[in-house]
Amino acid sequence: MPGSAPTAVPSTDLPRSRFASSVSAAGTAAVVAAASLALLWLALRLAGFDATLALGALWRGSFGNWYALTSSTLVRATPLVLTGLAVAIAFRAGVWNIGADGQLLVGAALATAVGLAWGDALGSAALPIALIAGAVGGACWAGVAAVLRTRFGVLEVISTIMLNFVALDLVGYLVRGPLQEPSHAYPQSNPIPSGMHLPFLIPGTRLHWGFALGVAAAVILWWAMRSTAAGFRVRAIGANADAARVAGRIDVARTTTNVLLVSGALAGLAGAIEVSGVTYALYENISPGYGYTAIAVALLAGLDPLGVLGTGVVFGALEAGALSMQREASVPSVVVTAVEAALVLLLLAMSRHGATAGVIGRFAGVRSASREDAS
Repeated sequence: MPGSAPTAVPSTDLPRSRFASSVSAAGTAAVVAAASLALLWLALRLAGFDATLALGALWRGSFGNWYALTSSTLVRATPLVLTGLAVAIAFRAGVWNIGADGQLLVGAALATAVGLAWGDALGSAALPIALIAGAVGGACWAGVAAVLRTRFGVLEVISTIMLNFVALDLVGYLVRGPLQEPSHAYPQSNPIPSGMHLPFLIPGTRLHWGFALGVAAAVILWWAMRSTAAGFRVRAIGANADAARVAGRIDVARTTTNVLLVSGALAGLAGAIEVSGVTYALYENISPGYGYTAIAVALLAGLDPLGVLGTGVVFGALEAGALSMQREASVPSVVVTAVEAALVLLLLAMSRHGATAGVIGRFAGVRSASREDAS
């Protein structure tokens, strides 16, 4: 048709859009880091602590030297990146998965059970099988919420958060029952076989290959969301589920179920990596709330997978530095948790007035993503 001649515009706009998105993801991480430090400094001053001493301790514990960066910050960032990706893909589809913590716990439990039962017999295959088992466990746990949503209309906000408590009790039962170490003195499992340990990514540090898996997952998810039909369906449903169903002829129920399964698999993989790369055993409190912190990680990244890498590292640095502040400046580590919460509330309030709409958008990115996709 004569009115549709300028067909070259979309093809030239798309690369610029992707480049701008990547720059925006890096900028988001920088803004989050700066805002975190400003809020932390203010909180420390109001609480009567020496803010300069405390922030110096935080820096030394997170980025102060090569070992702190690799063995503390990046190790703590690994489960935050994977669970942040799990939350980001779900929220991008308008599926409010609040259960990443429970899915992580189930993934860790299943990976441990596989390792203890068959680790020695499987030999070199034990590690990949355990990681797959963890991902399958997380997907199955999210699948419970998916069935409740599609068959009975139960809001996933309710079901996923309730399943977190069930998973916590399940792990508590396992480490005090079937998987408890033989002496029955501690609520934990036996150590997994050494063949299930993730190799170290950098010799002389505690940084394992799980971090590389997290980076690979972020890149693959970023590409899939922007360059595949499945990614388009996810974005379309997140922008407007009714329009996607009517105009786009998209099976919304099937797509949201698949999204929940993928989200759960990423969180379950995080649990398996935590067991095989950090703890080497299943503990009752193996997750200090990674799945809940992941919500903030995803929100502040604008649900952009590459942005999740940056914000995951920022939150990993805050958590690593919190321990250093507690040791060197007698600052309770919970101060950092309060700062994380205040940061989320601040940026959400700013997005409501349009100041950070490009960063957060509709509940952290859905509306802004739809505007970008439409361009």
